[in-house]
Amino acid sequence: MVLGAVAAIIAVHWVAERTGLPAAALLTLVGIAYALLPGPNVSLDPDLALTLILPPLLYSAALHSSLSAIRRSLRTVVSLSVLLVLVTALVIGVGFELFVAGATLAAGIALGAAVAPPDPVAALAVGRKVGLPPRLLTLIQGEGLLNDATALTILTVAVAAATGEGYSTPDAIGEFVMAAVGGVLAGVAVSYGVRPLRRLRHDPLSANAISLATPFVAGLVIGHNNPSWASGAGRLQTDAVWRLVDFLLEGIVFLLIGQQLPQVVRGLGQYETSTVVIAVGITLAGVLVLRPLWLLLTESLPRWAHSRLGGSGDGGGTGGGRLTGREIIVLSWSGTPGVISLAAIFSLPLVTDTGAPFPDRDLLLFCAFVAVLVTLVGQGLTFAPLVRALGCRADQADQARLRNEARIAAAEAGLARLDQMQADEHDDVDDQVLAGLRAQLETRLRRYRQRLDVLSTAADGEIPLSPQYEAAVRLRRAVILSQREELLHLRDVGRLPDDGLRVLERELDHEENLLPSAR
Repeated sequence: MVLGAVAAIIAVHWVAERTGLPAAALLTLVGIAYALLPGPNVSLDPDLALTLILPPLLYSAALHSSLSAIRRSLRTVVSLSVLLVLVTALVIGVGFELFVAGATLAAGIALGAAVAPPDPVAALAVGRKVGLPPRLLTLIQGEGLLNDATALTILTVAVAAATGEGYSTPDAIGEFVMAAVGGVLAGVAVSYGVRPLRRLRHDPLSANAISLATPFVAGLVIGHNNPSWASGAGRLQTDAVWRLVDFLLEGIVFLLIGQQLPQVVRGLGQYETSTVVIAVGITLAGVLVLRPLWLLLTESLPRWAHSRLGGSGDGGGTGGGRLTGREIIVLSWSGTPGVISLAAIFSLPLVTDTGAPFPDRDLLLFCAFVAVLVTLVGQGLTFAPLVRALGCRADQADQARLRNEARIAAAEAGLARLDQMQADEHDDVDDQVLAGLRAQLETRLRRYRQRLDVLSTAADGEIPLSPQYEAAVRLRRAVILSQREELLHLRDVGRLPDDGLRVLERELDHEENLLPSAR
């Protein structure tokens, strides 16, 4: 089954790359198709999902997040990850109590808490592919990193009330503080505790072993400080390792979601069709309608309210200004529940404290599954076309200008350091080395400045590619290919040992990795 899952993941990604369809939606449909076939299915173990699957995915998202950007957009992040989750849970809970026959407020709130937090994995995968602006990616990442603490706290409180343990406001607030604030403090403490371990072990393999263990305790701070805490070789290998972890875990997650269909349908026979339809309708309305309304409401607050809540009160940029109408639509459509929602709802107990069945557990499971399925497939298939239709894409030329300005600043800093070393005492050998390094940096600096001049004339936010640049990339690929073939020939005729081949191949691989991706 593991080999079959890996084969399915690879095949679906191949189809996704050639059709432009989101892999998450396709994998979910493949999981459903497999679930309908005769044979064994894999049931979602909520404890396993929350303990072993989610931490690596959230850690990987944290590594690629910007702590500085999240701070600038903290008002919107907190609004979505705390307040909106709470409102969604309450609205779905009240809707269940008023309109679903026999349903209780506590059971409805438990369902609302489960489906309220969007899973950022699918939205980020599509968002990066279509070139969403950095600010929207930051909001999706920040919301996904923080909303699970709110949702799981509300779920715990609602389950306690539904099973007869009772409800206590001080206990609920204390649990939220413990999960959210305490979790952040613990994560920061552990991330700084990992720092000396990463410095103690400089070899990439040890650094990766530490990195693979870290997700279960910390993430965002390490991602922010990774440039200064890790060696270059460690960063290169860690990035490759986490891309593989993401690729496999995300695929397994969406296959698992699809395979839960038989289990959630099995217990629906006891409910009237009208009851099921009303319950699903309330759930979908809470997930699909509340989010855009909330964004419209919060972004329509007066300027002084934005400033007091942490925003700058102005629009545009990557800071905490107001979202535009197009950004609100995109951010609304990115809110797709995922494995967090299913793991949370599957964690509902089977019985209450009195031994009676947990109220409407089968109905709650079905509603959560439908919400996840509709958003993953429906919104997933339409998210990229929506972004393209709205033209809500990052200004690629502006980002390239920023990168080239940073390259120029880095090259100038290197030249300044060479000037300092030139003034120090040194011998003739140092003079020759300094002259060689200076020539390399000056050549790069001229190239960066020429590129910046070209980017300053870019139109429509697209990066202009000169025929000379495209020819240079094509020819460099051809040269690297010829070098690699010659190395293989030398190995095959016995003139180069395999160890030597691997060293030289790695050099060519690093050189090729610096080139733009081939389309």
